[in-house]
Amino acid sequence: MKITVIGAGYVGLVTASCFADLGNEVICVEKIESKIEKLRKGISPIYEPGLDIILKRNIENKRISFTLNMTEGINFSDIIFFCVGTPQGDDGKADLSQIEEASRQIAENLTSYKLIIEKSTVPVNTHQWIKKTILRYAKNNVEFDVASNPEFLREGSAIKDFLEPDRIVVGTESNKARNLFRELYKPFTDQDRILIFTTPATAELIKHASNSFLSLKISYINMVSDLCEKVGADVSMVAEGMGLDKRIGRSFLNAGIGYGGSCFPKDVKAFIKMAKDNGVDFSILEESEKVNKNRRVKFIEKIENILWINKDKNITIWGLSFKPNTDDIREAPSIDIVKQLNSAGANLRLYDPEAAENFKNIFPESDKLRYFSDMYGALEDSDALIILTEWEHFISANLEKIKNTMKLPIIIDGRNIFDESLVESYGFEYYSIGR
Repeated sequence: MKITVIGAGYVGLVTASCFADLGNEVICVEKIESKIEKLRKGISPIYEPGLDIILKRNIENKRISFTLNMTEGINFSDIIFFCVGTPQGDDGKADLSQIEEASRQIAENLTSYKLIIEKSTVPVNTHQWIKKTILRYAKNNVEFDVASNPEFLREGSAIKDFLEPDRIVVGTESNKARNLFRELYKPFTDQDRILIFTTPATAELIKHASNSFLSLKISYINMVSDLCEKVGADVSMVAEGMGLDKRIGRSFLNAGIGYGGSCFPKDVKAFIKMAKDNGVDFSILEESEKVNKNRRVKFIEKIENILWINKDKNITIWGLSFKPNTDDIREAPSIDIVKQLNSAGANLRLYDPEAAENFKNIFPESDKLRYFSDMYGALEDSDALIILTEWEHFISANLEKIKNTMKLPIIIDGRNIFDESLVESYGFEYYSIGR
């Protein structure tokens, strides 16, 4: 099939590349010329494991192309995915100007049937505004459909999530659109992947409801971890015992310093805003958001309680991205933690395998803040190691080498990546969350 993807950001590029890899012919429309130049050479502007390989393969096979010309993209196919940005204000309201702009451009170039699909995360009933905008600006009386097909991609495992989805959610009220979706997703349904059809409004809500529920699980176990520390219990074992209940499940029950990234904080805030706008009490989500924000404050307090004075201490930080296998630092707990330690006058030594360059845009290198290209090199003459991201090579790190490199053998683990008894057997002072 022929497919148009508007927007070559995280969701757009993964969507376009994966559809192309399934044998479709895909064109991706992007506004930024420098990004287009890189993409045409097979260079991904984002770090996502496996994406570079798929991108290059499909450029070579001429199944994916990139353009700055919106008219070219619209005329290319009957199936158009909206994967544009929907940045959020402080009150949780999404800026839908890019959605509106793309809708107008489709209307002005509408000469044959189009299926316009929301892939971007949008407030409920955005599909109605897209439809209304196209009807207002259309020069011809041409049939079209607007549908919602939310993405459930996790940064760091987006390729797998796209190609092996738990479910594919489609919101449409058109039989013609349903048939196009069945053809589009046939490679998935042939492998018994679940394709759910519902209304557009319901599909729009499923994305926000899913991410908000997962954020609740994270905040809940973090709340429980505080009690565990007070009473001498082990939150890891509490989570294990809870997770064996099939009604609960073990995933997203890892205590730590809270969630970040571009999805959970944004989607929770947006869901709360939607509820308020419709007179619905979502106070449980408001409390979850407070718990998450407070994790960073509590972790700073933990560091101060362990080290006493942070000023002029050499503190190594492993992990700057909000989660492993990504270079994304949006809403990352590391930002607040580094800011506080920097303000306290600590000598910070930062290491992350992918996110350091992005982090430098917020915290430039200085006499008190240095970046390292080697995780062990960052430990030299260090008074403490703080772990903020659970990268695999941190988990498998050589504990003896860590101890021999540091000035003081102190580890403050914000992600509970190590076994307590093992680490302590090497002579470390080891502090984790809820254990």
